[in-house]
Amino acid sequence: MKAVRLHEYKKRPVVEDVPEPKVSGPLDVLVEIGGAGLCRTDLHIVEGQWAEKSGVALPYTIGHENAGWVREVGSAVTGVEPGDAVILHPLITCGLCRACRAGDDVHCVDSKFPGIDTDGGMAELLLTNVRAVVKLDPSLRPADVAALADAGLTAYHAVRKAVPLLYPGTQVVVIGAGGLGHIGVQCLAAMVPAEIIVVDRSPDALELIKELGATHTVRADGGQADAIADLTGGQGAHVVLDFVGEGGTEAEGVAMLRRAGSYFVIGYGGRVDIPTIDVISREINVIGNLVGSYNDLDELMALTAQGKVTLHTRTYPLESINEAMDDLESGRLRGRGILVPARS
Repeated sequence: MKAVRLHEYKKRPVVEDVPEPKVSGPLDVLVEIGGAGLCRTDLHIVEGQWAEKSGVALPYTIGHENAGWVREVGSAVTGVEPGDAVILHPLITCGLCRACRAGDDVHCVDSKFPGIDTDGGMAELLLTNVRAVVKLDPSLRPADVAALADAGLTAYHAVRKAVPLLYPGTQVVVIGAGGLGHIGVQCLAAMVPAEIIVVDRSPDALELIKELGATHTVRADGGQADAIADLTGGQGAHVVLDFVGEGGTEAEGVAMLRRAGSYFVIGYGGRVDIPTIDVISREINVIGNLVGSYNDLDELMALTAQGKVTLHTRTYPLESINEAMDDLESGRLRGRGILVPARS
């Protein structure tokens, strides 16, 4: 089968033939990929940022946002069958550890993360297990929702954690209206009564975000901190969701908080540097966010089927992976890029 393979860090991946994965365990599910999302994390992987943390042996297949159709299942699989359209939770989890039993499967102690530490889904086929499989509503197509498996799930997970903090009369700032941010804003609009203030450099992105539920938009032109202060009566926001996490947004996000506010780190690449006296005197919170749980993904799919969350996507054939990466890196890609293998 064809797959996007990374052979060396700091060099772009190549599309080549590799053996097809096979069902061997009773809970295995073999999925024919209908869409694999391209994420900024894929660029970070190529750059080598994940090399030490993942410990993956090169070469391997990237792609951690995956959806498609079930091709084959193991002997103990129930709930899905060949032909079903599915989206895949990004982790393959054990189901037996304390975290899994508590529904916090993203912190499974014996998990695999296809596309990060093992072969991923930028390929014609991906082997996972039944714990990762969410059956899609008949109204949803794999290529249309694939990026929700990680980008959407991460955005939803952060919003879900912020919900108790965003009661009527509160204000939330969203930094970044791009691939993650436009999903996060839709989740906020569907789930909380707070005012939603979105900050971004792109006028086009801000224009789009108004249609998706933003109460106010602010151009990141150097005066964004003052603009947030004006919109919040000089107090700052109750919550800041930073979908960028680099290039100075880390300091800006913390500065935009009111006393006892919470700064949610979602995008990454930079550093959060806050004097401890400021953390104490302002009693602010810094909250990290990885991908969400299986239940988070199931809930997100329910919102998507209801039409409350939609993705702006551009599709590329699998062979055009480097064109897609160029578009993402240069900022030409609006919304999410989706790699679509040719169906056999």
